[in-house]
Amino acid sequence: MVEKARLAKYIAHAGICSRKQASRLIDQGVVRVNGQAANHIDHVNDEDEVIVEGQTITGKAPMVYFAYHKPVGIDCKLNRSDAQSLIHFLPSETRVYPIGRLDKDSRGLLILTNDGEFCNQLIHPDFHQPKRYLVTVDKPLNHTFCQTMAHGVPVDKHITLPCEVTQVNEQQFMITLRQGLNRQIRKMAHYCGYKVIDLYRIEIANLSIEQLGLAEGQTTRIEKTDII
Repeated sequence: MVEKARLAKYIAHAGICSRKQASRLIDQGVVRVNGQAANHIDHVNDEDEVIVEGQTITGKAPMVYFAYHKPVGIDCKLNRSDAQSLIHFLPSETRVYPIGRLDKDSRGLLILTNDGEFCNQLIHPDFHQPKRYLVTVDKPLNHTFCQTMAHGVPVDKHITLPCEVTQVNEQQFMITLRQGLNRQIRKMAHYCGYKVIDLYRIEIANLSIEQLGLAEGQTTRIEKTDII
């Protein structure tokens, strides 16, 4: 008999979403196992009937990876009722989802995949995968800004981890983060007395917008080895 896996892990391996997102779907009551409402403690394999949001899961899907240059105005929440949701701009040939998010007012590189385990590897703080951003603020930077940001500042009851911050010009800086608090860069800049007017993610791990030559709004197929 094929060994059974915990339900959220099985859903992630099937390429439906990440493990964390699978847990949310179970909480929402849209997952059924063998005709019954699913529980987090359920263990399943390919001999079980697993249905997620009306879709029957049929085992591990081929893993695919895309890079997407997200424009400002696209919302990374996968909400079909929102015309500006990322779900309407995803590749049509297979079901994928973004690794991490960029807020609606931000732009730049997103990785799209159906590989739930790889998603965990990129976003989990234990793996410390770097993400680099070019940021424009509303007024000239003072001489202590980069040092203050780099050492860590209070955000949502946390002190941000030390990071790399370099001034590019009078109102721009480059920052490389290895954590992903909600709207972290905007909140860090606000603490230092600045408002972010443009946030552009240019690099995730080993993959950059520049090396891809990816135009805004464009998607391209990539390999897992291109990223890490």
